[in-house]
Amino acid sequence: MTTVLGSEVILAENLTMVTEFLLLGFSSLGEIQLALFVVFLFLYLVILSGNVTIISVIHLDKSLHTPMYFFLGILSTSETFYTFVILPKMLINLLSVARTISFNCCALQMFFFLGFAITNCLLLGVMGYDRYAAICHPLHYPTLMSWQVCGKLAAACAIGGFLASLTVVNLVFSLPFCSANKVNHYFCDISAVILLACTNTDVNEFVIFICGVLVLVVPFLFICVSYLCILRTILKIPSAEGRRKAFSTCASHLSVVIVHYGCASFIYLRPTANYVSNKDRLVTVTYTIVTPLLNPMVYSLRNKDVQLAIRKVLGKKGSLKLYN
Repeated sequence: MTTVLGSEVILAENLTMVTEFLLLGFSSLGEIQLALFVVFLFLYLVILSGNVTIISVIHLDKSLHTPMYFFLGILSTSETFYTFVILPKMLINLLSVARTISFNCCALQMFFFLGFAITNCLLLGVMGYDRYAAICHPLHYPTLMSWQVCGKLAAACAIGGFLASLTVVNLVFSLPFCSANKVNHYFCDISAVILLACTNTDVNEFVIFICGVLVLVVPFLFICVSYLCILRTILKIPSAEGRRKAFSTCASHLSVVIVHYGCASFIYLRPTANYVSNKDRLVTVTYTIVTPLLNPMVYSLRNKDVQLAIRKVLGKKGSLKLYN
């Protein structure tokens, strides 16, 4: 009886032992970390400036006050916060010896990262519906995508994203964590953290997998159906120029969708047992850095309306300086 009680005391002590995690990140790369810091810092500044430019231009130019650019502005805002949750901490850790993060901060980081990431997935689905309504039902477009509808859709994406995130974070951090606290990643991602739990995680992983299917597969299938309808409508347009213009409004959205959903599906739509750290870190870098970088570049470089709006805004600022 004493032995059992003694083991219970030891177990209780072990269960409360983990108060912080150690983010291993890129520590295995040694001196290369300094070069990575310079590269990632540069990319982070480009992401921030690109998204801030898009948000500002959409806000200042009245010609961009349309549903498509309304959702693009929200997507850029979400991606700005999305990268802010991860990249500053990663940059600090690249220069730091102590790469610790407290238990609560780890949970908060995962909550906000997943919240903004899932919101982005849902927003991309809504943007697909917007293109479907604009091209397939142009006469009903003002009704289908009124400002009231746009506001409700944007709010639904944010609420749905953070509710799903809260569910997943609850499932991960309700598990007991014993002595193991080394997170083999550069942030508190689901697979890297759940591997440290000192109990069977099959049920939790299954529920997380179902959540992943709901937030990744369902919106992606919705986008695919929308674009099949769009393609069928575009092929009916008699002029080649008309077809080109109709498809060009969708190309930017499609390229971002393919990268974002492709990388996220590779990471989250599989069992944690298949977790491969080096490959995962490479893919995660793609959707935490490359996708937020790709979004403003694609929408600004390929989109003539945004290019024209940027020139107009810069022209107005130049005129004000000359006048003053």
